[in-house]
Amino acid sequence: MKYISTRGNSPAKTFTEILLGGLAPDGGLYLPEAYPQVTHAELDAWRGLSYAELAFAVLSKFATDIPSDDLRAIVSKTYTAEVYSNGRADSNAADITPLRKVSEGVYILELSNGPTLAFKDMAMQLLGNLFEYALGKQNAELNILGATSGDTGSAAEYAMRGKQGIRVFMLSPEGKMSSFQRAQMYSLQDPNIFNIAIHGFFDDAQDLVKAVSNDHAFKAQYKIGTVNSINWARVSAQVVYYFKGYFAATQSNDEQVAFSVPSGNFGNICAGHIARMMGLPIGQLILATNENDVLDEFFMTGTYRPRDTKHTYETSSPSMDISKASNFERFVFDLVGRDAAKVREFWGAVDRGGSFDIKGSDAWHDLPKFKFSSGKSTHEDRLKTIREMWQEYGVMVDTHTADGLKVGIEQRRPSLPLICLETALPAKFAETIEEALGRQPERPAKLEGIEALPQRCEVMEPDVVKLKAFIAANAPV
Repeated sequence: MKYISTRGNSPAKTFTEILLGGLAPDGGLYLPEAYPQVTHAELDAWRGLSYAELAFAVLSKFATDIPSDDLRAIVSKTYTAEVYSNGRADSNAADITPLRKVSEGVYILELSNGPTLAFKDMAMQLLGNLFEYALGKQNAELNILGATSGDTGSAAEYAMRGKQGIRVFMLSPEGKMSSFQRAQMYSLQDPNIFNIAIHGFFDDAQDLVKAVSNDHAFKAQYKIGTVNSINWARVSAQVVYYFKGYFAATQSNDEQVAFSVPSGNFGNICAGHIARMMGLPIGQLILATNENDVLDEFFMTGTYRPRDTKHTYETSSPSMDISKASNFERFVFDLVGRDAAKVREFWGAVDRGGSFDIKGSDAWHDLPKFKFSSGKSTHEDRLKTIREMWQEYGVMVDTHTADGLKVGIEQRRPSLPLICLETALPAKFAETIEEALGRQPERPAKLEGIEALPQRCEVMEPDVVKLKAFIAANAPV
């Protein structure tokens, strides 16, 4: 299988050729030339597989240049009960992603049982093992540059710490994450981990990553790779749990389901879009935003209007405090019939600080075919949802999952089982849980007191020259 850029001006490459990079040379994002199709017979055969076996089956369709025995060994090493054992006491770790029934027809797919208590571990642990495999084959090194609004950073650092030949430079918005999220990242003392707090919002950090990635000479000299969801391997790994969740919620492959997905950078729900394009019977993809509702605005009006940092809200679901959704470009590429010229036109406008509008176009007419619904949730909404989940069902959810439940329950078609994708464990957002419930959430014993550990972090203005200098000083060629 070959991969092409959404901007249309980069050569097609294989899975391992794009594995260690991020953006394509033309500034676009990689997607398969055509989505692999899953037959009804394959769905029947996959229904009873373990998570590791299912991951091998799905990823075999994307990573066609990795020998089967090698890929099987990588996924078997990744998806184990030992790695995914940080969840709630009643979670079955062997299931990796247990499906929890909340009420009749409403489920939560537990994705936060990994080492950093967030869904990002589902892909990041695999990415760490894939990187180590590829670098070992090439006898090479890699400097990972990423940006995080909260969970990607810790998931990447925990997946890459101690990995041979890998350094991580992770940008985060100073003071904008929860104290637990900061402690998870900044308390790591591993010499290959570098935390950089940027004055501003996540979008400022993400723009810096893109600016460095688009400096091809610097990127080549310092062997820059990325773990943000612009990395295709991460998106493909996330496709797996849509299949797993579907099988857990249904009895037959003739049934359809709805997935509700808290969405900031569009990576998680993009994986659901891809799963549906592959043939998974998804009847509805429900996108939930917080007060930063740029994506909801698009699906409601046809206008994609990213906001600057002055108009990006700081909320109690901080991992979604994003107004430029990088992965959205992948979906729009499919929406406009894979017309790369149209994507270049749209993102040219966005890069100039503008917007684009598909209202009245063929793309607007075709949008319903992709089965999306959307809605937004506010601070009061998430407090109410957290209280209701706890008081009525004895289920404690984090702020982002609360957004997904609120919007999902509002938007779901009554005939479809609703699967809400869990974002993180409540322990990561204790301040808001305390506000909603008047009590602290439980956390794994080994993470008690993490906020009191010594922290190290470089604070920096959003200046690409200073960032490059920092990388150069700590990643000598």
